[in-house]
Amino acid sequence: MSSHKVLGIIGGGQLGSMLCQAAKKLGVETVIYCDDINSPAQNYSKNFICAKYNDETKIKEFTKQVDVVTFEFENIPVPTLKKIQEMKPVYPDPNVNFIIQNRSKEKNFINELGINTVDYKNIKSNKDLENIEKLVPGILKTTTLGYDGKGQYIISNAKDLENIDFKNEYILEKKINLQKEISVIITRYQNGNSVVYEPIENIHKDQILDNSKIPSNIDQKIANQSKNNAIKLANELNYVGTMCVEYFIDENNDLLINEIAPRVHNSGHLTINAYNISQFESHVRSVCNLEAIEPIMKSAAIMQNIIGEDIFKYKNKEYKSNEFFFDYLKKVAKPKRKMGHLTTLKI
Repeated sequence: MSSHKVLGIIGGGQLGSMLCQAAKKLGVETVIYCDDINSPAQNYSKNFICAKYNDETKIKEFTKQVDVVTFEFENIPVPTLKKIQEMKPVYPDPNVNFIIQNRSKEKNFINELGINTVDYKNIKSNKDLENIEKLVPGILKTTTLGYDGKGQYIISNAKDLENIDFKNEYILEKKINLQKEISVIITRYQNGNSVVYEPIENIHKDQILDNSKIPSNIDQKIANQSKNNAIKLANELNYVGTMCVEYFIDENNDLLINEIAPRVHNSGHLTINAYNISQFESHVRSVCNLEAIEPIMKSAAIMQNIIGEDIFKYKNKEYKSNEFFFDYLKKVAKPKRKMGHLTTLKI
């Protein structure tokens, strides 16, 4: 089994920071490529290159310094990833992003595998607004880009759609009576074997993840189905690395996929302290072709996201032995911006 010495990471936010820290633990050096000069991940990497994601000269400079490339967010231009792939391995494969960057393609892909999502319709023009009564109330989302509620509009009735500017393509998803939300973190290795973390229960506020907890309060049938779906998706995508599958559970206890995140995920932060191996270390092991380790939950836990200026309430505090505070070292505390998190283990 070969291993890579230098891991290139595209994106320099908190996920990149945590990947760098996990890599260092394994003796793997990291190089960050990011378009933000204030990228916090540069604090943890061997080298840092700041440039636009379509800067071919800088991309080549970055690629020469590394043995394998991964990324911390999914909206990197696919052509950029393809160019890198011509020179060095890229995991997960850029073709995964081609599907998942577009909500319509993503849902079609999921449904073709016989896995359920909420009902939806593609909206490209006013003509597509005909016969949408069954999907209202719903949520209108841009088919590309958007996260943490960005590019999303709550549609209470058909009149709410009259003022939408159709310069963008959208997908209208039926709003369901939600019982709860869960996510499953899975890491698939280059030999095709997968390891799966136990389902995580999530609560959102203002369409941003507020807190996550394990174990989740769901029945075993739902737990098994959520993990089996994740394995099926990862295999079909020929995925390499850590991936998150986000689910809705409706009032009838039906399991529906919300979306796939082809990367390490916010809801998996608690794996750093609550498991023998974090989602970040699993990802590094996978993309660098290192030995797989089966995740084992050591403790029940809850992770609280720290948003915006709330971060100042957490700085310089004393914490108990079962509390773990993470400051993402972002220079500016903006509203709705994830600034840190606190994981509390159940003792």
